[in-house]
Amino acid sequence: MARFNVLRRGARNDGQIGIHGEEGLSTAAPFGPNRIGPLRFVLIFGLVSGLGDFVYEGARSIVGPYLATFGASAALVGIVTGVGEAVALVFRLFSGRLSDRTGRHWAISITGYAITVISVPLLALAGPLWIACACIVGERFGKAVRTPARDTMLAEASADLGRGRAFAVHEALDQSGALVGPLVIAAILAAGHGYKAAFAWLAIPGALAMLTLFYLRRQVPRPAAYDPTVHPTQARPVALHGFSRRFWQYSAFTAATIAGFATFPLLAYHLEQRHVLTPAQIPITYAVAMGLAALASLASGSVYDRIGLRGLVVLPVFGALVPFLSFSTSVPAVWAGAGLWGALMGVHESTMRAAVADIVPRERRGVGYGTFTAIYGLAWLTGAAAIGVLYDVAIVAAITFTVAVQGLALLLFIPLLRPPRPAESPLS
Repeated sequence: MARFNVLRRGARNDGQIGIHGEEGLSTAAPFGPNRIGPLRFVLIFGLVSGLGDFVYEGARSIVGPYLATFGASAALVGIVTGVGEAVALVFRLFSGRLSDRTGRHWAISITGYAITVISVPLLALAGPLWIACACIVGERFGKAVRTPARDTMLAEASADLGRGRAFAVHEALDQSGALVGPLVIAAILAAGHGYKAAFAWLAIPGALAMLTLFYLRRQVPRPAAYDPTVHPTQARPVALHGFSRRFWQYSAFTAATIAGFATFPLLAYHLEQRHVLTPAQIPITYAVAMGLAALASLASGSVYDRIGLRGLVVLPVFGALVPFLSFSTSVPAVWAGAGLWGALMGVHESTMRAAVADIVPRERRGVGYGTFTAIYGLAWLTGAAAIGVLYDVAIVAAITFTVAVQGLALLLFIPLLRPPRPAESPLS
């Protein structure tokens, strides 16, 4: 136990503390103990995620218009991007279980990032429509592979930093890449290059992301050392049953609010097909959205640390306003809609992850994140497909659906206003 306590403090020694996989206690560690503190770990991982976002958010800013060049309808764009988001979220259930069962968080994260940074540049080589769709879904699959393991490591590093703060800082850095990527894409298109050239350029930040990730792996071989609650003989249960009532209430609320939230490629499809903005301007609206997402993630993380889940009431309330702005043909309105869409996405991506870390016990966070995001992803697929199909029927039908679903989300939010009972354990 004394030897393990040294590990928990991250003290430097000969570097040969035993581990199980990457974080237990049965084999020899390939590297020394963690060489940097938890805040620096979060910051560097934020840089990795920012470079990753440069790649796939840069691509997502033009995916809708790109699919339109193949003759895709709004329904197809909604379905393909909805399937992509569902894959990115549903498959986390399996990658989360794998992460918990094996403890190989680094290997799983690296694999996921590699899939993403390869899939996006391949869009430059896409010929038929189905190949482009496969690359889009493949990029999202990479996100599914890496995210539960990455979030588990971030949750371990946030033990003393504050969940809201750590995830908000990471999300802000993540979104900074999402801001720069679309701006670079806009510049490439404005220079007269086509969509395929833009996708090819995204191979550069992808390579930088992988190099930074390998560096961080060497600096922090055992993120679990940051969390003082880790026990060296702790089991890794992977059963799906036994989560608290609050977990399921929270999952139901988030499923409803994301089902009434259109994917950005569908919004971009509207802007291109209705000729509201030029092709080079559309990625800039996405950059604005991502910039506001970064700011909103920091603010919502701070709010979450102070008042908990109550701050999430903004999601259904303002989510109902997005389609009125984003499906407009007014230029000021669509810019405002993009900004509001991005701010709400920042809340989704930061505070919602922090909440899962607090609701689910540490040893089950991989499964907890996977279960939560599977529900979230299926809801987004259903909602995105419905909004796309209804858009082809009539824009007002898509708007009506969104408002109705966000109204349901607001009702599902009411039970979350009740603080958890002191006797209510995470697994009760």
